[in-house]
Amino acid sequence: MSANRKGDRRERELVNELDAAGFAVMRAPASGSATERDLPDVLAGDGEQFYAIEAKSSAGDPIYLTGEEVESLIYFARNFGANARIAVRFDREDWYFFHPGDLHVTDGGNYRVKKETALQDGTDLDGLVGHSTQARLDDT
Repeated sequence: MSANRKGDRRERELVNELDAAGFAVMRAPASGSATERDLPDVLAGDGEQFYAIEAKSSAGDPIYLTGEEVESLIYFARNFGANARIAVRFDREDWYFFHPGDLHVTDGGNYRVKKETALQDGTDLDGLVGHSTQARLDDT
C-alpha cells in the first residue's frame, strides 16, 4: 500500500474516532495539495472545543514535520479560532496528540515525534475530547 493511501486511511480513521466522540469533523480534501493555501488535515469541534489537526502516521520510525507544515497549521488555527494539534499514530498504537510547542525541534528547524515520546507524553483521544479519567499517583 502506498504511503499516501495509508495516510488517507489513517486520516479517515481519525475522523471516524472523533465523530464517535461527539465531534463534528471534516477532513480537508487532498490536504497539502488541493490548494495553494495550507490547510490542516482535519477540522473538529464540539461547540466548546475546536481543533485544527495535522495528522501523521508511521510504522515505527520517528515522525517528522517540516517547520513550514507546523507554522502553517498554527497560522490557520489562529485565524480560524481553533487549537492547533499534531496527531501521531504509530502502527498498533492509538492516536496521540501534541500542541505544536511541545514537539522536539531539530537543529534543521523541523519537528520530530518518536514513538516512545508519543506513548509517554502524548494526549490520548479521551484526553483530547475531555473524557479522560486519568488517575495520578498523587491523587491517592
